[in-house]
Formats: sequence, C-alpha cells, structure tokens
Amino acid sequence: MDEKRIEILQIIESNGRIPVATLAKMVDISEEQTEAILKQLEEEKVILSYSAVIDWSKVQKREGVTAVIDVKVTPQRGVGFDQVAERIYRFPEVKAVYLMSGAYDLSVVIEGNTMQETSRFVSDKLSTIDSVISTTTHFQLKKYKHDGVVFEQGEEDRRIVVTP
Repeated sequence: MDEKRIEILQIIESNGRIPVATLAKMVDISEEQTEAILKQLEEEKVILSYSAVIDWSKVQKREGVTAVIDVKVTPQRGVGFDQVAERIYRFPEVKAVYLMSGAYDLSVVIEGNTMQETSRFVSDKLSTIDSVISTTTHFQLKKYKHDGVVFEQGEEDRRIVVTP
C-alpha cells in the first residue's frame, strides 16, 4: 500500500468526518484523487465503516451495561476457533469478538440494558454453545478512554508550579 493511502487511513481513523477537501490538502493530492482513493479503499473492504465515539453516560436513559466476557472454547477440527467465533458474533448483543492468547481463547464484548439482561445472555445463549467450556464476565464500571478518545477530561490545574 502506498504512502498516500496509509496517510489517508491514519487521518480518517482519528476523524472519519474530515471533509475531502481538507483531507486532500493534508496529504497534498487533489480532491479527485483523494475521493478515488477513499472509494477504492471502501471497495477493497479496507475501510469497513465510519463511526462516532459517543459518551452514552451523558445521554439520559441510555447508559446501559457493557461486559467483557473471557470465553474458553474447544476448537473444532478444520476450522479452529473461526466457526465458534462466527456463531457468537451473530448475536445482536455482541459488539466485538477477538481471538486472544493466554488463559482464554475468545474475548467477547456485549452491551445490554441491565446486568440481569447481560447475565441472561451469558447463561442462556453463550454458555449453551457446545464448544464453550467456560466463561468469565467482567462488567465495565467506567470508561476513561475508547478508540483513542479520552472521556471526561478534568479541568487543567491552573496553579503556578513552584520548585525549590
């Protein structure tokens, strides 16, 4: 992949709403070339989607519950972990699934309205999959940083620094 494509990807990864004209100036190519590169990257499935980072704690009645579930599974012959991961990521509650190294095989991120709803997902849906051996659920208590965006930055300390 050439330098301009990588540079464009790095910029839009941190700001997916950047105007094409601004993006073109930043990478020093024409708007037409920039649009063509973006279109090609989308067609090649390098750019999968454009999304916003939302602080749901600031939206009334929308905070919900996020859980990270460590899942130990028995890999299946010929497909390894892929088939189990696909079965898990098809559930609408599942926001992300990752193959991991270490004590657990898969890390599953889910979102629900309540802790009870989340626990029902684990007991009724996830744990009942044949290949799932065990699960460990971790509930997210507070979000400090997500996708490179810091949440609730405190005010700067405006005191004068005095050193001996």
